[in-house]
Amino acid sequence: MTPPPPEFPRIVVHAPAIDGSRRVTTGDETLGIASHLDDVVEILRLADLDRIEVEESDLIEWQGGGPEDWPGLSEHHGEQRDQ
Repeated sequence: MTPPPPEFPRIVVHAPAIDGSRRVTTGDETLGIASHLDDVVEILRLADLDRIEVEESDLIEWQGGGPEDWPGLSEHHGEQRDQ
C-alpha cells in the first residue's frame, strides 16, 4: 500500500456501532458520525476533503467492513417494521 500524499490526511471509517453508524476520524480528530456512505462523502466535503474518492481511495481505511457494509441500521429498521 502506498502512503498517502502529504496534502491529504489519513481517514479512518471505524467499525459499525450497534446502531450501524460509523465514526469518521483523521488522527485524533472525529470528523463526524456516518450512517450511510453518503454521510461519509458529506463529512469529507465539510472537512474540505471532497476530492477523495470515498469508495476507492487508499487514503481511507475501512475498519469492520468496506464502504458497502452498514449493518445494524437497516436490520434495526426492518425489525421495527415487523413488529
